[in-house]
Amino acid sequence: MNKKTIRDLDFKGKRVFVRVDYNVPMDKAGNITDDTRISATLPTLRYLLDQGAALVLAAHLGRPKGGPMAEFSLAPIADHLAALVGSSVAFAPDCVGEETESLARALAPGQILMLENLRFHAEEEKNDPVFAKKLAALADIAVNDAFGVSHRAHASVEGITKFLPTVAGFLMEKELNFLGRAVTNPERPYVAIIGGAKVTDKIGVIANLLDKVDVLLIGGGMANTFFSAQGHSIGKSLVEADKISLAKDLIEQAKEKGVTLLLPTDVVVADKFSADASYRTTSVDSIGPEEMALDIGSISSTAFANAVRDAKTIVWNGPMGVFEMDAFAKGTEAVARAVANSHAVSIVGGGDSVAALEKVGLADQITHISTGGGASLEFLEGKVLPGVAALLDK
Repeated sequence: MNKKTIRDLDFKGKRVFVRVDYNVPMDKAGNITDDTRISATLPTLRYLLDQGAALVLAAHLGRPKGGPMAEFSLAPIADHLAALVGSSVAFAPDCVGEETESLARALAPGQILMLENLRFHAEEEKNDPVFAKKLAALADIAVNDAFGVSHRAHASVEGITKFLPTVAGFLMEKELNFLGRAVTNPERPYVAIIGGAKVTDKIGVIANLLDKVDVLLIGGGMANTFFSAQGHSIGKSLVEADKISLAKDLIEQAKEKGVTLLLPTDVVVADKFSADASYRTTSVDSIGPEEMALDIGSISSTAFANAVRDAKTIVWNGPMGVFEMDAFAKGTEAVARAVANSHAVSIVGGGDSVAALEKVGLADQITHISTGGGASLEFLEGKVLPGVAALLDK
């Protein structure tokens, strides 16, 4: 990685603005239901505190519109973080302004201040330079440990780097190292598994991976568009009619580049999109006119698992079916087991893929679980991420 990290600067007696990605799921009572993103930043926070820094933490939660909304307050997250780090975390009622500045100025080495939701201000997402300068006024140095938002040119991610020297935290460094290796120097055979509902969301990734991988597996709703491109009747399955010719092109490109493109050969079909629908497994050329494909079948699951077995690098993003419904989760779970049991460097991104691994209890057997859904996709697509580009070069 050619970017400076927190190992490269002296933090003793400094106030450090740390951009974290604490956009975590919460229930109606304000309890955090999955704190993976918070605990993933602890090595960075502990390192900075050990170096004698005071920390100003900044994050967003949800998509508040037009100003502060109580359900999107970061106050419960500050409390949760305090329990994880074992010391108090002060909370600022806003992320900018006089009161926040005086709270930041009063911080002693080893203390933590958490700012209220950045997105309570529209200027954050507009990358407003005046707002970025106000954020920068809270600290001496900035650290970006929020890979998950680094594909966005927002004030706390990209704008602040114009006013403060900004380096990568350990989580950012880890993401860039693993994803960077998958993009530039993967061990082979290199297998990519791409799922999810829509081809539209992953076109760039598929096109970019065709130049890099040895084997590409496609499952989930997006496979239906490829089935249509091959001339199969797919009943009432989800299909992107305007992407069928593109799917044909991608199939041709795979042939030209010598990439093995594996599509499901059997699918689980149902008479309606419902957890209690009646369903059956059938080959892709026998889908009835009133049926819809909601998962890959057992033959395909086995073929996908076999394709993964000898891989040295695996990238997986997206489920193989309607994973939220138990009847249509078997394909995704089979892929999760195959990836976890492989001896490859495995990189998994996307909430559903990670949820599948946790459901089958195998998340700890994955080399790297990416915390950035959209960011990891754009990185795999070969795009430059503004938040990464703005970090100090070594």
